[in-house]
Parts: sequence; C-alpha cells; structure tokens
Amino acid sequence: MTVTLKEVALRAGVSRSAVSRTFTAGASVSEKTRRKVEKAAGELGYTPSALASALSTGRTKLIGLVSNNFHNPIFLEVFDLFTRGLQDRGLRPLLVNLSDETDPQTSVRMLRQYSVDGVIVASSTLPPSFAKAFKDAGVPVVHSFGRSSTAPEVHVVGIDNVQCGRMAAQTLQARGYSDVAFLGGPEAATSTQDRLAGFSDEMSKRPDINLSISFATAYSFDAGRAEMQRLLRDHHKAQAYFCGDDVLSIGALSAVADAGLTVPDDIGLIGLNDMEMAGWENINLTTIRQPIAEIINSSIELVVATVDKPDRYPEARLFPCHIIERGTLKAIAS
Repeated sequence: MTVTLKEVALRAGVSRSAVSRTFTAGASVSEKTRRKVEKAAGELGYTPSALASALSTGRTKLIGLVSNNFHNPIFLEVFDLFTRGLQDRGLRPLLVNLSDETDPQTSVRMLRQYSVDGVIVASSTLPPSFAKAFKDAGVPVVHSFGRSSTAPEVHVVGIDNVQCGRMAAQTLQARGYSDVAFLGGPEAATSTQDRLAGFSDEMSKRPDINLSISFATAYSFDAGRAEMQRLLRDHHKAQAYFCGDDVLSIGALSAVADAGLTVPDDIGLIGLNDMEMAGWENINLTTIRQPIAEIINSSIELVVATVDKPDRYPEARLFPCHIIERGTLKAIAS
C-alpha cells in the first residue's frame, strides 16, 4: 500500500501542511519539524508524489528533449549524458523522437500538454526557427548543437561549424593533398551548410587544390557508405575527404575497403565529433573533436536558468574544437 502524507503527519505529530512544506523546495519549515517529518517518512517508507509536488509548485520538473537523428551512434552518447545530467539535478527528461517531422508545432503542442518546464532541442541539422517555435509558445528553450549566431533568437550551445570546416581544410592542405572533397550530410542541414562554407572558403585561398562537393542523404553509416560507393563507381575519387561527421566517415571507410583501396594510402579521411567508435583500433579515424560533455552540461545549466528567469536574454555559448590525430590521413608534408 502507498504511504500517504496524512500517515506521515500522524507519525510525526505535525500537520499535513507541515509535511508538504518539508518536501517542497524553498518552503518555510523549522529545522525541528523537518527532522521529525523526515524521520517519520523514513520509518514509513514515504516518497513524495511528483504529481502532488507539481500541483503545489507549478513545476513538473519535466524537461523535453527533442531530436531528429537517432540513426547516428553519437546520439547514444548525447542522450546518455543528457538524461543522466538532468536526473542528477532532480529533473526528468521527456524524450521526443522527431523522425522525419520538420514542423515544430506538433512537438510544441505535445510538450505543452505535458506541462514541461523547459525544452532542449538537441540537433545540429534543424534550423533556428524550430527552437524559436517553443520560445514563441512561451516555453523556455535551449538549442544544443544549434547554428551559431552573433544575435541568436534563442539560447544556443554548440560549436562554430564554419571554423571546423576551416580546420579540416587547413589539415588537408598541411598534408599536401592537391585533390580534395567535401562529403557532407544532408544538404539542407545547417551544420552541413556551415561546415561546407568554412571548408570551401579556406580552400578558395589555394587555387592549386581541386575541390569537389557531394552530400549524403543523412548523417548515418549507410548514407556515408552509399555516397562513397557512388563516387568510386563514377570514378570521382579524390585524394582526401572531409566527411563532415564521424559516422559518415566510417561509412565511407567501409566503402573504400570494399573497393579494394586502403586508407590513408589511396584515400584520406577526416571526420568531425570524435565519437567513441572513431577511436576503435579497426577505425582509428582522424577527426575534429567536438566537446560533447561540455556542451551538454552547459545546455542543462542554461535551460535551468531560463526556467527560473524566462526573460533571460538569448545567448550563444560556443566551445572550441581541435584535431585528433589518428591514422586516416597521411603525414604532414615536410
């Protein structure tokens, strides 16, 4: 049988309102009363009702976690860190899988029905307007891994994807490649657009280097593999590829091996993210490390602060990235 608040009050010799205040954050209750209530609750095995707490405080402690790319293994790490980080703060994640959904209003309606305190949009492909739809609906929101801006309309936490594109270009240039390619994710994705912008702009400074561009249909192993197979089949083999994402790179690596070619002798590859799989011995991918744990911790901190102060001015928090040297590019040209 479930122990009730009334039973705890009787055991502690206090009123029911005193028990309620004891288990309500910020409520006024004397230390003597608190000790009596906690002792009685422990003896009876009482656990405060989350629903009752929500009714009394107006806070559900639910945080909507919205994403649209469950095919990318990096999101296993992302969701693990997000859910543990929220739970460690006494919050409860409510996961929303968008799949192919691009209209934010469906998610907005659903999460408002659950009375979430705030929302984290965890996606590098959705446009800023998606997260802004939550703000327009009066829901505190943070866009994690979102598109950076000097004047964001919602809170954004992530990386400078344009600068990452530049880093990839400089890395390939330093190794003396004269024929390079960008193999990006979906062309409409903001992360793809920004990584390509930085990559192509940096390559434009070197007219002696040939640049080709192609896109995979998704940020997934299968999409990266299929696009590299197409390129090799059509005899569009570059010396080195910036794949724009680790999972695309690993898919491309699989296609290269199936074609009887080797990395980095025949083709060089560089990815982005530094997901755990990238460091496996049989993959050993040279990549650009995105500080995922730091981004997630900052996103949680920011959504909590925004729940407490909904009119907080939107800010962009960008974290630096760096090259992780492994074995899929040839040595730097001497």
